[in-house]
Amino acid sequence: MAIPSAVRETLNARLEELRARVARVEEDLRQPLDDDFGEQAVDREDDEVLDAVEAAALAEIELVEEALVRLDAGTYGVCTACGDEIAPKRLEALPACRFCIGCAERADEANA
Repeated sequence: MAIPSAVRETLNARLEELRARVARVEEDLRQPLDDDFGEQAVDREDDEVLDAVEAAALAEIELVEEALVRLDAGTYGVCTACGDEIAPKRLEALPACRFCIGCAERADEANA
């Protein structure tokens, strides 16, 4: 399967966006707590949300970096579980995906 050069650009742009998001979250988390105890409680709840946002971004960064490695290795677009080709429409929608739809469904069922 021929991989358009735009895929690398898309993945790199997404990587930049995610890294910037993580940097913003980390900056927000470094902010000192308010002196007011009520405000501190709100700040701590906000921090939990920011932690979740950061964790999701870091997980996606890992997927994007793995996709770039597969692109360099010439295995981009090949399911890492079964070795079948990943449908072009799936790659278009999820450029960093590593599973074909069948393997992704099986993985979801196993994790449910």
